[in-house]
Amino acid sequence: MSNTWWRLSVVLLILGLMPGMSQQAALAESDYYTAGVVEFQQSIFSLSAWSDSLAGYVEIINSENANATDIIVFPESTLNSAGSTTFVPNPEDQINPCLSDPNATYYEEFLVTLSCAARNASKYIVINLTEKQKCENVPEDTRPCASNGLNVFNTNVVFDRQGVVVSRYRKVHLYGEPKNSTFLPELSTFETDFGVTFGHFICFDILFYTPAHQLIVEQGITDFVYPAMWFSQLPFLTAVQTQQGWAYANDVNLLASGASRPSIGNSGSGIYHGRSGTLTSVMRQDSGERAIYVAQVPKYTRSRSQQKRVRRSPQEIKPRQVASSSSFYMKRDYVENYESELLKLDEGTSGAINRTICQGSFCCNFDIAWRSLGTATENGSYYSYRLGTYDGWRNENNVDANYIRNCALFTCSGDSIDDCGKLLPTEGELQQSRVTFTRLAIGVTYPESRVFLLFPDTLLDSLLPLEPSQFEWSQQKPTEDRKFALP
Repeated sequence: MSNTWWRLSVVLLILGLMPGMSQQAALAESDYYTAGVVEFQQSIFSLSAWSDSLAGYVEIINSENANATDIIVFPESTLNSAGSTTFVPNPEDQINPCLSDPNATYYEEFLVTLSCAARNASKYIVINLTEKQKCENVPEDTRPCASNGLNVFNTNVVFDRQGVVVSRYRKVHLYGEPKNSTFLPELSTFETDFGVTFGHFICFDILFYTPAHQLIVEQGITDFVYPAMWFSQLPFLTAVQTQQGWAYANDVNLLASGASRPSIGNSGSGIYHGRSGTLTSVMRQDSGERAIYVAQVPKYTRSRSQQKRVRRSPQEIKPRQVASSSSFYMKRDYVENYESELLKLDEGTSGAINRTICQGSFCCNFDIAWRSLGTATENGSYYSYRLGTYDGWRNENNVDANYIRNCALFTCSGDSIDDCGKLLPTEGELQQSRVTFTRLAIGVTYPESRVFLLFPDTLLDSLLPLEPSQFEWSQQKPTEDRKFALP
């Protein structure tokens, strides 16, 4: 493989309606639905910033690019803030804010306006907002309440084609946010007239069993909406690589919408069809944007036995952009906690290794071969590579912890472990490849458990992942003569 940077880590279209057939029936019987995810750069928050975001949302909903969509997903935390919270209807009450509160006397103006926008455009609209709720409405929650008598939640709201609030989900795993979590975690789903039931969760939730993985294991949900304001982290947790890896591992459809401000580490949106990979995605560099990305999404059958041809939306062909430290602000994983060793690449020499690296009793086997691309040119820069094994907790402060077992080949901007998880400062042609990897197989044995999520986690120097056609992934029960189970 000839990319400068990459590593493999284990961790509708209606053509016509038949006479007598309703549009809803035709939508439900189609093999596909049409989805849009929005990459959205929010205004710098002030008490009135929501009005600019609201105008941007409505413009996208009514745009020509959104015409064919059945459902549109907007990102996390790009609409309102703690200074402009709103009450949200209970979905069980089937309230339509556009009709029930047209003057926005109870609900905030942006909620009413977006209810009307969904109704006027006849689309399912998924938004994320900062919600307020009276503590007295949750008598079973005996935790202390704020002095103003309100809980504040990070909340997804779903409008149907009539503008009715049909689903609400409050984020479980807050990422250092000064907001409340619900008394008990919520598992939220909603049905659509095109025959698909969606689950939803928000941003950091994707790394935990509850609610994201739990909806698959316990309810068999195959389609998900996912608003996020993801702060990408090298080398294992940039936005699109995480989205695609999660969808691939669970073999589900994921509609992921991301906030867009690369200068602070935000970007990454896409639509993914399980083991078939990416239908459309974007990872902005340099500057954010307000844009909708649309794809026809194949539906899963209950048996999952019916294989359909994946229809990918025509994409504008853009030159490949190599990421640098000036084009995208990156957080960094705690790779110094890994058991690792530098992959020694002698200049001008090809080579191969078969190495097992353990941290405690957890071991990873690496079988790697590479071909030299010759001598580096003057003023060029290049990545070095490390093999790493980790078995332990993610030790990020002030957030919910999750346990990681990871086997990885990852890049570094120098030979020290302190140089790993960093982009090179140089841009474009000044970034060079020293080698092409001709073989990379990583094998590991994991205990069997339904609460574990094993997924291939890859990253190129464009900040996009490898597609499933570019790697192999297999799982099998180990035998006495085969210690490692995930080549």
